[in-house]
Amino acid sequence: MTAPIQTLMLIDDNEADTFLCRLMIEEARLADNLLVFNMAEDALAYLRNKPGPIDAILLDIRMPRMSGFEFIEAALAEFGSAFAKVVIVMLTTSLDINDKMKAEQFGVVKGYFEKPLSQAQLETIAAMVSGST
Repeated sequence: MTAPIQTLMLIDDNEADTFLCRLMIEEARLADNLLVFNMAEDALAYLRNKPGPIDAILLDIRMPRMSGFEFIEAALAEFGSAFAKVVIVMLTTSLDINDKMKAEQFGVVKGYFEKPLSQAQLETIAAMVSGST
């Protein structure tokens, strides 16, 4: 059986959050391929050499060296319209309303969820990818 998302990328520097998110994604059989990166720069390097399309990215906002917002800016500058087709969901533990407002300024950001993700949020992400939301 094929998962709702063929290739899902998770970018988060927090090991505990990554572990929980990965576990939920695997248990929900949400993605055929799950790519996990602890640093945004590593994910960007992967995108430069990727073997196929990425359907969705779950992206932590606050990370060292390169934030989630900086990642989006760099990816849009480098990949343009090809990157704009990816469903990007921002993940955060921040209660700062400015983060949400900034995320909403990026047309590629389709969702903004507080961590940890819930089963309902995962289903929403799958629906975003399938185009049913």
